[in-house]
Amino acid sequence: MVKEATIKVRPWCPFCGQDVDQPQEPVQRKMDEFKVGTCQCGAVYTSDPTGFNVGSAMVECMVYACDDNADLAWELMPDEDYLTGRIDNYDEVTHQVYEIKNVDGRKVGGVLYFIRLTKDIADLSKRLKGHKQEVGGKIKSVSKFIAPEMEPARDPKRQKKRASKQEIKKLVLAGDIDSLVDFAFDDLKTLRFMQRLLYDPLEDNRWLCAYIIGQVCARLATRKPGAVSDMLHRMYEACTDSAATHWGLIETIGSIIAARPDIYGGFSRHLLMYRAVPSSRVQVLWAMGSIAEMSPETVRNTPIYSVFNYIDHPDSFTRGHAIRLFGRIKTVELKSEIEKQIDDEAGLTVYEHGKPVQTTVGALAREALKLIQETD
Repeated sequence: MVKEATIKVRPWCPFCGQDVDQPQEPVQRKMDEFKVGTCQCGAVYTSDPTGFNVGSAMVECMVYACDDNADLAWELMPDEDYLTGRIDNYDEVTHQVYEIKNVDGRKVGGVLYFIRLTKDIADLSKRLKGHKQEVGGKIKSVSKFIAPEMEPARDPKRQKKRASKQEIKKLVLAGDIDSLVDFAFDDLKTLRFMQRLLYDPLEDNRWLCAYIIGQVCARLATRKPGAVSDMLHRMYEACTDSAATHWGLIETIGSIIAARPDIYGGFSRHLLMYRAVPSSRVQVLWAMGSIAEMSPETVRNTPIYSVFNYIDHPDSFTRGHAIRLFGRIKTVELKSEIEKQIDDEAGLTVYEHGKPVQTTVGALAREALKLIQETD
């Protein structure tokens, strides 16, 4: 009897942590030695099925990332203009990553090589190629999201900081994002210490912490996107653990995605799994609304219609947060329903950038209608 000892998983993006599709043959390319693919976070990848031509795969991946502009590709600097990653033991035939190097008598030693350009370089590449996105003859609306600048490289000879619970708590309460970013680059335990602060009985403190974590992760992701991706995975796992409390986790997930929808937008759809849970319904609507403020297309690409029925929910917090979301994604199909809410004076608290804002359902409805009318 043959012992089955192979452990296999689908390949994932080292930047956003999402599963990637099987690479395909390039179309109309000068260099067509390797199959290529694109992750939903914007990273591109090439497949070297043997693992012996990684150097060539790197070149192919870089040129592909630069929209076939080889001149631009050779001008870029690693860690400043782009980040790299790789997945070993990849089998191109089955599109799986194996723990062992021999499967069914075949040698498995392929490599998926990933490159993610910084936003400035990616935009430059598209402008050079002359890409124009048009919808109905009009230029597609631009989201408010602006990717943060690449964090400067830290001196490798510096004395690294050691994070402590007390120090991190002090910095979070003070809103000192710069110092927290420095700690996070030196000691990734900073992320865990910040997450622990979410278990605070004071609601205002939880929301403030969620916002600050999002801002810190946005800057950390410029050089260490995998660390932030791992944090998102851990928080989702904690949310699904029925034996654990998940105070602040939904809000934090939303804050991180809203701060970097270009990398972690693919995580948005998983938030909708918790929409029917009374204890997390409002937080889900808030998170989707916050993401929509920065990148409405990210939310529109999820099955957001599943929360349309909350437009007239009896709970004012649910109703108000739903309207806030629908205005930001310009839900024209719900315009008439939102108009019915403009005289609703039921009060609620909405947290914006970590601070509580007292408002009413009617005020949120009027703001939503204003955003929708811009589309009309």
